[in-house]
Amino acid sequence: MRDVDKPPTRDRILLATAELFRRQGYTGTGLKTVVADAQAPFGSLYHHFPGGKQQLAGEVVRASGAYFEALVLAVYDGQASTAESVRAVFAGAAAMLEETDYVDACPIATVALEVASTDEVLRRATAEVFTSWIDVLTERLDGDRERALGILSALEGAFVLSRALRTTEPVHAAGRLAVAGLE
Repeated sequence: MRDVDKPPTRDRILLATAELFRRQGYTGTGLKTVVADAQAPFGSLYHHFPGGKQQLAGEVVRASGAYFEALVLAVYDGQASTAESVRAVFAGAAAMLEETDYVDACPIATVALEVASTDEVLRRATAEVFTSWIDVLTERLDGDRERALGILSALEGAFVLSRALRTTEPVHAAGRLAVAGLE
């Protein structure tokens, strides 16, 4: 790739970090790996993110949250009914897990599980993303916040089980339960 074709350094750092967090988590991602994957000089990291890894992580969590929200909504909104929408989201999650050999799951959950008790700044960032997702899903479920919480909880829990068990069976089971009562 020619330099003129490369995204700006800051964007490359954000993208590389998001990918690494999805696959390795927050604690498993070192800053040297970030800049190497971003093809950026190490000093550029602190130029763009003077708050270091914590600032970078907060921005990545929020940007990834917005990206995945838009991706899920595109699938959800493309269906004819609420039940079909929920079914399609769970089916897409299962397909993604299989396609990535169970490496890629929810990047927000991956970080949230690591930092919930140790880093209040990042805990709040992950909470903001989850709250946004809950709110958007609640709107699509005609204000049924409890069902929205249940569906999101089922999906996030299924990601954890599927990665550990290396099977999409938990995602499919959670999807069937999430759809129950919607048809």
